[in-house]
Amino acid sequence: MATRCRITAFGFEAGEIIAGKYRIEALLGAGWEGEVYRITELGTGIERAAKLFFPHRNPRNSAAKRYAIKLHKLRHCNILIQYYTQDFIEFEGQRITLLISEFVEGELLSAMLARQRGAALPPFEALHLLHALASGMAEIHMAREYHGDLHTDNIIVRRFGLGYEIKLIDLFHWEAPRRENIHADVCDLIRIFYDCLGGKRRYRHQRAEIKAIICGLKRSLILKKFRTAGQLRDYLETINWQ
Repeated sequence: MATRCRITAFGFEAGEIIAGKYRIEALLGAGWEGEVYRITELGTGIERAAKLFFPHRNPRNSAAKRYAIKLHKLRHCNILIQYYTQDFIEFEGQRITLLISEFVEGELLSAMLARQRGAALPPFEALHLLHALASGMAEIHMAREYHGDLHTDNIIVRRFGLGYEIKLIDLFHWEAPRRENIHADVCDLIRIFYDCLGGKRRYRHQRAEIKAIICGLKRSLILKKFRTAGQLRDYLETINWQ
């Protein structure tokens, strides 16, 4: 019996039709589990996003199933993309799972930061961004769930006046939620804030109020102040800015 090759990339080009009903528009991103494409639904002309799972990362469709169930459970959380349906295609003789979800306009936070002068945001802008992230994550934590993989390459941002519209484009979904998972999310939020401000090269020049949030990136100090995203959000809303 021939050994199946391990698929590590799909490489679909714009204009290709998959599953007989979706047209590939562009590759949005690639990761450990698979690739995400912007697609157009041929029957309606509506743009969607499709996550295609590498078969060896999705044995017996288990990863895709857990991912879909978690998105559905958290469908009331505005910070998450909305899951629609599951579909399948054949690729190199293997069955590939597609998860179809809403397509969200905007840009990756990492790309937005790269466009900024000095690759950093001014403190007040960074605070507004952190508040938007903490507010969205607070809904997830209230549902006793977690994200598990927050970083600047899986956060989509759109700027509206002083505020930001935030969407998360991936979720870690391998284990049942524990308190440690929520704590890790909080520390990741603080790390993102730190990076948005320019990281180590600018930290020593930040105001005391900013340093009081970042806590030198020391996990024990961060969690002493903020054990959930909701506590971080509440702190930001009552911060005493001297």
